[in-house]
Amino acid sequence: MRDLFVVKNLKPMLIGAESGPFDDHGFIYELKLDGERCVAYLDPRIGTDLRNKRNMKMLPKVPELADLHQNVSRRCILDGELAVISEGRPDFFAIQRRSMMTNPLKIQLAAQQQPACFVAFDLLYLDDHLTTNLPLMERKALLQNVVIQDNARFAVSRFIEHGGVAFYKLAKAQKLEGIVAKRRESRYFFD
Repeated sequence: MRDLFVVKNLKPMLIGAESGPFDDHGFIYELKLDGERCVAYLDPRIGTDLRNKRNMKMLPKVPELADLHQNVSRRCILDGELAVISEGRPDFFAIQRRSMMTNPLKIQLAAQQQPACFVAFDLLYLDDHLTTNLPLMERKALLQNVVIQDNARFAVSRFIEHGGVAFYKLAKAQKLEGIVAKRRESRYFFD
């Protein structure tokens, strides 16, 4: 089997069916960020590679994220969201514009005026091993352990374990996209 870290062609698992908000102790709840889904290949000794769900290299579009690998202690693959935060909220159109830019000068200017960030919500691979067969909560614990620290460009998605309905109402009141409910014991399946 070829090393997925070397191959760099993972298609992230998609969100399942939409439903109304609910409370269930078998789930955790995270904010749904209005950004672009990406997979981060991070090696603290070698560097960062960031790919969108179509496997397009994103670092040329968001060069301010070239040092993401400095935020992890071990070689890993993270699933997450690439976003631009504007006025305290993810701005989908800003990250969409960035992903379509080709002019290096305009990209550099956008990186200074509206820098992107990466929010990790799952750990798919650690130290040459897939973690996708582990339950979600075990992957979340491993993710917390591999990340050295959050900063303005890199964060681990926070979640709550109860109160999905109240969390959804709060997200909507703040004009955020919504929330995602994830089964605590779920495995990760590539698209």
